[in-house]
Amino acid sequence: MTAQSGDPVLTAVEAVTPGAEAVPEQKKLALVASKGGLDEVYPILIMASTAGALGWDARVFCTFYGLDIVNAKRRKHLQVAAVGNAAAPPPFEGVPVKVPTIVGMLPGMQRVSTWFMKRWMKKSNIPDFEELFETCLESDVTFYACATTMGVMNVKQDEIIEGASCLGATAFLDFAAEADVALFV
Repeated sequence: MTAQSGDPVLTAVEAVTPGAEAVPEQKKLALVASKGGLDEVYPILIMASTAGALGWDARVFCTFYGLDIVNAKRRKHLQVAAVGNAAAPPPFEGVPVKVPTIVGMLPGMQRVSTWFMKRWMKKSNIPDFEELFETCLESDVTFYACATTMGVMNVKQDEIIEGASCLGATAFLDFAAEADVALFV
């Protein structure tokens, strides 16, 4: 017995395109990047690069401090905040003592915290920021600078890196509304 047009056993794809095989729809990831610390940017790039590697349509909307991800000048100086990062692991293996957050107020501690983060990532075989960002671009991840926030944060159009473009929140929300996964980081 074969299915005929109008037969309830037809799949939705067959009903729309008779004789065509079902092609899975591309999944979509909408990420809003609002943070600019190195430890806050890594999760964004890891999620985006993973989605891109899986063939998803991944788009990252960089707003407020997240603009630093696509700012040609600021992206070279991403750091880890030394104060207020209570979840930071102990800095040395075998020493189960965490550094008290008040120590983060000492001069140079932000640089030390950043060095530890970069060391942990390297030791875990996770690429550095630039390499991970490049992986995103190679995987067709799209990066946007929030047009409104650029004015608030005094970021000029010519400071946005090649490979990223400006976009308004309304346009990104149109994409995010259709996304399979939408995350605000």
